[in-house]
Amino acid sequence: MAHVLTLPNATVQFSGVVNDLGILLDSQLTISVAALSRSCFFHLCQLRSIKQSLSSEATTKLVHAFISSRLDYCNSLLVGVTGHRLQAIQNAAARLVTRATRYEHMTPVLCSLHWLPVRHRITFMIAVTVYTCLHGLAPPYLTEYCTLTSFDAGHRHLRSAYTRQLIIPRTRTSYGDRSFAVHGPVMWNSLPHDLRSTDLSLATFRNRLKTFLFDTDT
Repeated sequence: MAHVLTLPNATVQFSGVVNDLGILLDSQLTISVAALSRSCFFHLCQLRSIKQSLSSEATTKLVHAFISSRLDYCNSLLVGVTGHRLQAIQNAAARLVTRATRYEHMTPVLCSLHWLPVRHRITFMIAVTVYTCLHGLAPPYLTEYCTLTSFDAGHRHLRSAYTRQLIIPRTRTSYGDRSFAVHGPVMWNSLPHDLRSTDLSLATFRNRLKTFLFDTDT
């Protein structure tokens, strides 16, 4: 296979990994979390070295600035990606903030901080995105993927049409299953009926969704 693409006015050198707005993608369109992991653990190491000089509030703010923001950035792209390494980062950040030992069970520690585990943070982000699509708060290129079954003639008389469920496109690949067009509706349809209500404001939806996700781990 050639490693150079020759165009009329340019020559493009192929690269094994590209950086697209901070997200590293390899030639198989696989998202790499290695660089994210290295960056987060570097900052955690730096914070540990000065934690004795920081108040609990200051430590929490720095962890959100250097760690949580990185875990949340474009995390909806991580659907289907093994999240053990990302969860290890969050657990280490939680131990730093709470001074918990490495032998303590992390679920109660995360709950005490009101931090959703990484897999739920991904679900939370996608669910909020679908909510904004259904309420006219998202750009058209996302909204077009969120169609209520009640708007489709083939689904109009089904029970799902009365429960604010979304049409799920057919796909034959794992990449298709991970796309927002498919995973967004699948995840939305799995939420309790009361969370899909039209009466919820965005703030109320976010609060109830977070409570629901916490409850699924208890």
